[in-house]
Amino acid sequence: MLRFGRLRRAEGHVGFAVPLSKISAMASADSRRMGNGGSVGGAFQLYLDSLRQELWQRDPTLLSVVVALVAVLLTLVFWKFIRSRRSSQRAVLLVGLCDSGKTLLFVRLLTGLYRDTQTSITDSSAAYRVNSNRGTSLTLIDLPGHESLRLQFLERFKASARAIVFVVDSAAFQREVKDVAEFLYQVLLDSIGLKNTPSFLIACNKQDITMAKSAKLIQQQLEKEINTLRVTRSAAPSILDSSSTATAQLGKKGKEFEFSQLPLKVEFLECSAKGGRGDAGSADIQDLEKWLAKIA
Repeated sequence: MLRFGRLRRAEGHVGFAVPLSKISAMASADSRRMGNGGSVGGAFQLYLDSLRQELWQRDPTLLSVVVALVAVLLTLVFWKFIRSRRSSQRAVLLVGLCDSGKTLLFVRLLTGLYRDTQTSITDSSAAYRVNSNRGTSLTLIDLPGHESLRLQFLERFKASARAIVFVVDSAAFQREVKDVAEFLYQVLLDSIGLKNTPSFLIACNKQDITMAKSAKLIQQQLEKEINTLRVTRSAAPSILDSSSTATAQLGKKGKEFEFSQLPLKVEFLECSAKGGRGDAGSADIQDLEKWLAKIA
């Protein structure tokens, strides 16, 4: 005698029953197929096909509802997965050459106070609460700027980066432009190669000094230098750079380089970690704080 699952009918609802013996038979048949070398996915697909046919014969409308619900469920699961991966990236990397003012910016953002700093050979990190109503926080990581260490530390932390703040000494920029462009070139290549491209900011620091260059001028000169680097590195990548990203190129081939050509948005702003009124004065980092709140 066939045994059926309970059939429940209520006003406004349609119920159905599937013979338990049939479900058992289908499961047994699938088990035999798996034992004969069939894949788990193939056996499960056959089971789904049989169940779909059974539902269709009994109530086509109910089948459509079930399919729609499954589609919605899969969409929600996928969205949650993507959001969780993005939310796990909470690091903001402060990078740049030595003496660009990274560490003082790091201290100012965390404490609001001035402190004498010195060149470091290791990273420093701390939680930073953004100035917004959401109450979110980021992890600021100050990376060493020494030439022999900076790429090594960038490689270590870049996968966790939600954003990268490239700090430039605006007062010394004219004499350091080539070194700044070479390091920035590599940082941009690494950023573009990441699965989740980080937000990117070039902070033109030390604007309190009279000879400091403006953010606009720094952007223009960096574009010229990076354009020159593209030509040089594409001509002899194996000699100039042994990294796997050496053959990659920034910008559009055959055109003068501009930051707007990149697949990630590069923003510029002016700031001063020291401030214009000496060591005891407040820093001019409001625009930087607003940017951090925006990307948090």
